[in-house]
Amino acid sequence: MRGGVVTIATVAALLAAMGLTVHGLGAADNAVASHDASSWLWSAARSELARVNGITARVDTRVGVPGARRHPMQVTQTDRLLVLRDLNTGQVSSLDLATLQITATTGTTPGLGVNVALHEDAAFVVDAVQGVVRQLDPRSLTPVGEPVRYPPGITGGSFDGEGRLWIAVPSEGTVSAITAARLPSAPASAAPTGAGLSPKKVETYDVADASHELVVSTLDDGVAVLDRTAGALVTVQRGKVRTTPLTMTAPGALPARTSGPDVPVTVPGERRVHVVDDDGAVRAFTVPGAGDKLSPAVAWAGRYYCADEASATVYAFDSGGQLVDTIRGRGTGPLELEVRENHLFINAPDSATAQVVDDRHQVREVDKYANDVLGGDPPPAPPPPPPPKKPEVGRPGAPRGVTAAAGNAQARVSWRPAPANGAEIVRYVVQGAGQRVQVGANQRAVEIKGLTNGETYRFSVHAVNAKGDGPARTSNPVTPTAAVPDPPAAVTAQERPDGTVLVKWPAANGQGNRIAKYVVTATSAGTNAPAGESRRTELVVPAGELEYGTQYAFTVVAVNDRGAGSAASPVSNTVVPYAAPQRPGELRAGTVADRPGTVAVRWSPAAANGRPVTRYLVDVGGRSSEVTDTQATVDGLGNGQNVTVKVRAVNEAGPGPEATTTARTVAEPRVTVTGSSATATSATVTFTVDAGGGKATCSLSTAGEPAKTGNCSSITMTGLTPGTKYTFTVTARNAAGEGTATRAQATGALYGIATCRNGPDGDQRTYCDKDVDGRNGNEIFSVPRQDNDRQVGWAKPGTRLKAYCKKSGENVDSWIYNDQKQSTWWVQVDYKGRNYIPWAWLNLEGGDDIKDLPTC
Repeated sequence: MRGGVVTIATVAALLAAMGLTVHGLGAADNAVASHDASSWLWSAARSELARVNGITARVDTRVGVPGARRHPMQVTQTDRLLVLRDLNTGQVSSLDLATLQITATTGTTPGLGVNVALHEDAAFVVDAVQGVVRQLDPRSLTPVGEPVRYPPGITGGSFDGEGRLWIAVPSEGTVSAITAARLPSAPASAAPTGAGLSPKKVETYDVADASHELVVSTLDDGVAVLDRTAGALVTVQRGKVRTTPLTMTAPGALPARTSGPDVPVTVPGERRVHVVDDDGAVRAFTVPGAGDKLSPAVAWAGRYYCADEASATVYAFDSGGQLVDTIRGRGTGPLELEVRENHLFINAPDSATAQVVDDRHQVREVDKYANDVLGGDPPPAPPPPPPPKKPEVGRPGAPRGVTAAAGNAQARVSWRPAPANGAEIVRYVVQGAGQRVQVGANQRAVEIKGLTNGETYRFSVHAVNAKGDGPARTSNPVTPTAAVPDPPAAVTAQERPDGTVLVKWPAANGQGNRIAKYVVTATSAGTNAPAGESRRTELVVPAGELEYGTQYAFTVVAVNDRGAGSAASPVSNTVVPYAAPQRPGELRAGTVADRPGTVAVRWSPAAANGRPVTRYLVDVGGRSSEVTDTQATVDGLGNGQNVTVKVRAVNEAGPGPEATTTARTVAEPRVTVTGSSATATSATVTFTVDAGGGKATCSLSTAGEPAKTGNCSSITMTGLTPGTKYTFTVTARNAAGEGTATRAQATGALYGIATCRNGPDGDQRTYCDKDVDGRNGNEIFSVPRQDNDRQVGWAKPGTRLKAYCKKSGENVDSWIYNDQKQSTWWVQVDYKGRNYIPWAWLNLEGGDDIKDLPTC
């Protein structure tokens, strides 16, 4: 079946017709889903999934996902489950791998901050911003029991090989494991509260100081935690915690899952990979190339595969760190590396191709848009924009807005980001009260404890990047006291179409003192940072302060007129800031060569700014239209018209700024004759054509002759009459009309050679030498017959005679004297006027074709 991507409903209908039915998670879907080493790969440009067979490196099924074109998609899969999460809409969908039907959907907050984890029959949704880990029944996506709750801003959320879900809590410096509850027997129902069917937190370990920035990678049995602030890798395996210091000048990264005993830590800013083995030994190697667009290296079958998204290249290193292979892709953009079913799958969601690597490290390319499977082949996606220029690198600047608020024997210090100056900030250092505290680059608030009430303190904060320590900035003085106000009882947040976020709370109880201000902190996945201060019970976070499309929640601290601050309020609801889309990129408009009054427009997708782009407004020369694709064709314009093209993207917040360019519709061709020439029977006209932006076809014509087509630079017309004046017309045609030009050109005269060659014997040897009585060659008559009384002369052999026309007359045979030439045609020539010579004795130049002459 061809001619369009197969939708989920189409596949379901085909499979149902074959009698393939699945109930629950039983044997039937195992038979279908696990018959080969397959992985489902996402293609954003086509809004479809392709199932790639790792053994054959071929796609066997393509499934369209409605309403998700160019959406980033989290694809989570096991042999028995396939769950999608659309980052633009937040929708989570569960697919039955036997029928390829969507069996259930549920909503989450759009954007980054929520992820889905699967293991066997267990499914979890991890809300990193709110700190909530909830188990779902994958058959119905309904909750199973009570969720596991953590402080806001957790990280991690993937399973190890033993079926434990690992979560890191940066605010506490801990990591813990969760085991799944047994699924209820009825797939459509949720386990009731208190029924004993709830996930459990079974292990907790201290892995770092509080407020350090943590990254998690689950292992075959246990977890690896990268402390980006301290520069150390911590592994937890079988109850044992081991810390391995690493030498890094920039933040490191880990893959979500690591196979095998060695853990690769990738430092994109250094383009280096540090490998920590199961004995704690560290070896490091450098990744070729330039830039910091490296994805975390993945361990597979004794090698390490590291993707460079800027060049669409995956570098393979052996266990000793030697480069052994370079796998080059066909595009740019994100690269997804996942080890499944004893194969490494390398997917570029924005590209038409993927790669499969087997355990012998054989690399094979996969055409995700293969036509010999269910589905068609839509046009390719437009190329991505060029990467921005790399800024100059230096030490960071001083943090902005360093403030401190006193509490009971403690103080809360917060600050705004420091300028990175071209190198990513690794950490912040807070000093004061005899303490030195390091926190992660995204943790821009910290509690300093162990202070003395009544004593005044100041705190300094500075940033650190790969180039070293930046300058410090000092906070206001604070004096800790036991007389602290109560925190606000509740906080609500609302994102608004202008890009701002409104945070509101009820007035706090000052406990006898006046509330002077409120300090608001924004929390996202793994991040806590100040959002602003307000003297009222609300704060408007300005547009652009928070990242569009990312989930945030907020806490509020009340500060009284003595500078004493409360504990933090309960966390607010989660919001995703958004604004109107950015300007569409790479706007190109061009002439449609084969259609009059038509312009074709293409552009790159506009940055969505937190909400999906629903349509584009296109205006071409005052003609407006709406499209959902990144291209449009607009007709109804005039021929040869210069038009202004405007394109704006629209999302929930409304239309964004317009991109503009100009274009011209196809115009009628213009012909300019540059020259002409002729022979006796043909004429050639040379010319140039301005095709007006279209595709021109050209022809040459003259009265009494059929038109001759040819290329649009030179056309030759044959079969003309010698010595004749002609007027030739050159015509060029395109979709808008035609243009013409004329040229006068006469054909040349046709000449013939009087021919008579002596024979070999007797009188034959002098037959052609001169005119004699009786018959002889080359005799010329005033009539077309050999009449002695009408002979006007004799042409010496080799005489060149101008020929005018031909006339039928007496048959003449030249015998041996002109190659047995015999004919009834006589040629009128210029000899003592216009007289006739038998064609048998006259050989015409240019091929001796009697048809070249007109009839007299």
